[in-house]
Amino acid sequence: MPNYTAPVEDMMFLFDKLRNNKNYNEIEKYKEVNSELVKDILVEAAKINENLILPLAKSGDENPTILENGVVRTPPGYKEAYKKYTDDGWTSLSCDPKYGGQGMPKTVSGFFDEMLSSASLSFKLYSELSIGAYNCIKHHATDELKNKYLPKIVEGKWSGTMCLTEPVCGTDLGLLKTKALEQSDATYKISGQKIFITSGDHDLTENIIHLVIARASDSPAGTKGISLFLVPKFKVNEDGSIGQRNGISTGSIESKMGIKGSATCVLNFDEAIGYMIGPKNKGLSSMFTMMNLERIVVGIQGLGISEIAYQNSLSYAKERKQGKTNYSKSENGADYIIEHADIRKSLLNMKSIIEGERALCFWLSQQTEVSLNHPNNEIRQEASDLVSLMTPVVKSMFTDMGMEITSDAMQIHGGYGYTKDQGIEQLYRDNRITPIYEGTNSVQAADLVFRKLSNKNGNIINKYLDLVKAECNIDIDGIKPFVDDLNKYLETLKIFTSWIEIGMKDKKDDVSAACNDYLKILGLVATAHAWIKVLEVSFQDYENNKDFYEDKIQTAHFYFKRVLPRIDSHFKAATTGSDYIMNFKFN
Repeated sequence: MPNYTAPVEDMMFLFDKLRNNKNYNEIEKYKEVNSELVKDILVEAAKINENLILPLAKSGDENPTILENGVVRTPPGYKEAYKKYTDDGWTSLSCDPKYGGQGMPKTVSGFFDEMLSSASLSFKLYSELSIGAYNCIKHHATDELKNKYLPKIVEGKWSGTMCLTEPVCGTDLGLLKTKALEQSDATYKISGQKIFITSGDHDLTENIIHLVIARASDSPAGTKGISLFLVPKFKVNEDGSIGQRNGISTGSIESKMGIKGSATCVLNFDEAIGYMIGPKNKGLSSMFTMMNLERIVVGIQGLGISEIAYQNSLSYAKERKQGKTNYSKSENGADYIIEHADIRKSLLNMKSIIEGERALCFWLSQQTEVSLNHPNNEIRQEASDLVSLMTPVVKSMFTDMGMEITSDAMQIHGGYGYTKDQGIEQLYRDNRITPIYEGTNSVQAADLVFRKLSNKNGNIINKYLDLVKAECNIDIDGIKPFVDDLNKYLETLKIFTSWIEIGMKDKKDDVSAACNDYLKILGLVATAHAWIKVLEVSFQDYENNKDFYEDKIQTAHFYFKRVLPRIDSHFKAATTGSDYIMNFKFN
């Protein structure tokens, strides 16, 4: 089983030193969320993840969730751990105190999401979707539904799901077949089948609250006719108690490559009673409140799995002897593999990406809070545009890098990495879903290029690039080489953006073939921007913590010399067009 130590020191560095967003610091309700409080939370979070939840990863992989006589049973240890998890209040961390939550900002809950992803992604998914459902209900449901359902979800007594995908449609939700028939009491009878439903059924909570998209009988075809419904597994009585079983059954559980402890279900809805959330025929708009936040969290999943893969690779490289280096320190045997240049390169690659991603995610968490809570409408909208731009980048880049890092971790472990004993191959398998669910990474790339680069508020990408340029105008000698490198690639990104804009007019296949490369370049630039913010603190505060800041500077040096230049190949390949792709004749 892999070992894991939560990176509390690095997280606290970000919270203490990079919480410098003026707009974020103007949010009144977070002014009392100070370093002492956050440190206490993260230390306790580390304990429960390292000691209680980490062992569940292996348990869930070796004893997957099963469907037995109509009941979905979670792996051994899950029930006991979930009870401790909810009793300690972890499901309520980021929720509104009005419904029993602790009201912590995403600058704090994002760190907890990372720890939980490192410890056991399968276990995490049971509560993660609940928070997504909570956010959707909170933003779009009636006060009556909020007051009836949210306190139990926040408490962890009830969980939630997101039911979109059907056998006939995944990304193209306009093809859905699930029907909603309105009743005289303003409820709806929901009938249809949903597949690939994460945490769709299980034995951890008293009730499961499904958020289901369906088409009312008088609604138009396509995405314009989709509405959103709250459909509980068990009906809820007027006094809030659990009533009789609703018309929902579990058809099967998917047998998967990874995250085997998570119940991925086929759910059948047979005239199940549901309640409309938000306006009729505006269901996708309401559901995207849940999906967009969930996509960022999926990116954090990739980050969390990368962190535990790196930690175990570093530890193994310090213990494993094999071969001699050019500067061998061994007189009678082999050197530790960490002395080999190629292994050191792989480890630094992991470390520079992970720490850059964590810093970027912290920057984005501040923007997210501003977009939701700042009193000024214009400032909220500007932050919302930045979050919208960065959401597909974080989802895709972090999960793609997670695949690269877990693959390299397996390679560092050699044959042992390929066996189940070390647990490294499980990290690879568990992470493999993250580039797929919540919209595949290719869909994210297309969403970024065709929808997010500009919107009704103007050219968002250029506003972002101007922001990066301004924030990197730092008068510190040590940072200058890093800033010069970033400015070079900012220009590449601007040229690429112009190429995209021209292609939108009459060469959309060229643009489509370039979307993934564009997203990767934007992600590499955004991570470099985050590193510049880290470096600014590192040089300014160097004398106060030399070892820590020297580590940061040297790690950033690797990122700028070995990772950021990947932009050159992405740009060169992407701008060759698509004729040779679209005209190819497959046999």
